[in-house]
Amino acid sequence: MSIGIIDYKMGNIASLRNSLTKIGAVAKVVSTPEEIKACDKLILPGVGAFNDAAEHLAEGGLDEAIKAFAQSGNYLFGVCLGMQLLFEKSEESRGAVGLSLIPGEVVHFRNNDKNLHLKIPHMGWNRMSRTDDPIFAGLPEAFYLYFVHSYHASCDSRYVIGSADYGETFTAAVRRENIYGLQPHPEKSHETGLKILKNFVELR
Repeated sequence: MSIGIIDYKMGNIASLRNSLTKIGAVAKVVSTPEEIKACDKLILPGVGAFNDAAEHLAEGGLDEAIKAFAQSGNYLFGVCLGMQLLFEKSEESRGAVGLSLIPGEVVHFRNNDKNLHLKIPHMGWNRMSRTDDPIFAGLPEAFYLYFVHSYHASCDSRYVIGSADYGETFTAAVRRENIYGLQPHPEKSHETGLKILKNFVELR
């Protein structure tokens, strides 16, 4: 099985690849539409700003290649900013367009009277609750993962397979058929993160 990690100058490629190696998976870094098309599964990582990421994906037609890959029925896994790019747009970057593979948008954490004490970005370990989905097989109903983000997805509840709390309940994991997204970093989340990656690799 060929697992591709998309390199568009916006992700923790090395740490993600090392995590996959730890679980016995062989992953290759891909950066062209042709390389993407040749993969069986894709991981879209991401760290940074939504608009920069969207621009980098548009260069060389990577955005259209990812859409075609997802529409073919193959599994796609967006991580952190990569998850946010699965949606239509983000408050971080007015006018920037996401991949629109999952209906919804990305919004900023709200500082209101109830949660003025919150530090943004949301950074560190947080408890995430999950639904019954194969990507969480073998994990308890709630577990801790490592987060670093100021924005989170807002979408219909039918796509939400994981949630966490930080002043408000927010979407931490999503799924639309063969398309998955995870807001926290599995490659920074020790054994729990490795288990999620292993489950993704083993999806059939």
